[in-house]
Amino acid sequence: MLTLEDSVKITTSKGEERWAYWLLVLPAVLLYFAVITFPTIFSIYLSMTNFSGGQLFGAELTFVGFRHYGEMFKDPYFWLALKNNFYIILVSVFGQIPIGFVLAYVLFRKLVGLQNFFQTMVYLPNTISTIVIGVMFQSFFSPYGAYTELLKKINPTYENTLMLDPNLAMIPVLIVILWMYTGYYMIIFLANMQKIDQSVIEACRIDGANEFQTLRFLILPALSGVIVTTAILAISGSLKSFDLIFAMTAGNPARRTSVLSLYMFDNAFRGSPDYPLANAISTFMVALSFLLIIVVRAVEKRFGGRE
Repeated sequence: MLTLEDSVKITTSKGEERWAYWLLVLPAVLLYFAVITFPTIFSIYLSMTNFSGGQLFGAELTFVGFRHYGEMFKDPYFWLALKNNFYIILVSVFGQIPIGFVLAYVLFRKLVGLQNFFQTMVYLPNTISTIVIGVMFQSFFSPYGAYTELLKKINPTYENTLMLDPNLAMIPVLIVILWMYTGYYMIIFLANMQKIDQSVIEACRIDGANEFQTLRFLILPALSGVIVTTAILAISGSLKSFDLIFAMTAGNPARRTSVLSLYMFDNAFRGSPDYPLANAISTFMVALSFLLIIVVRAVEKRFGGRE
């Protein structure tokens, strides 16, 4: 039976643990608030004011409500940028992730030789600066680049208008995005596949399961949580695409390759700055990201397996 002295010691110990917990957590909480929470809240606030530059703190700002959001939805360039972002999301979710999964499965099941070399070559684009890749492929797809020279070997009369045609200029960007980030998801899937017990896979094969059945009924259900995580990473990464497109096209021709992040940059730092509109765009991007993540979670809950 506990004595009064024992009870005091237990209470004191719990109090010390609580204080130690707060002392350890507080720096991270304050840093998160300063870097993430406060800028987000302040950005939403600025999107509803008439701020036009100059002094920020202490200035008399007029609250204008959702006026800048209305301007954003009326701007045809906003819808063009949003459409391009959805193209990138589709390529990321239904291109990078499936191809990365297949490549990881090929390596995991040792279906190819020179596995280390193969893995390195697929992942290599992730180790190169995005700006360098953007400049490199801008030269590659230019009317005087390697792409043009290769096609002229096949058709001497070919004229390359790929980067100049507003209806086709997004295609090179999507190709580069697919090539660049597929290896990233391959590594994620491969690392998680290697956690699966080989004896379980061998048991499936002994029971008569073929390669496709092993993939369908064992590997995919085991990695359902990882697939959701990669989908969330792909969506969030697609919505903040900026550096590659800025280096390759800067949104041209005729802003047909612009995305939401570049559209926000143009309104904030090019020409006559419209800071409230730029903040409205960034707030919309965050809200859209949350919405898409909720949809992914709902789909996984409805149709996905469990790890």
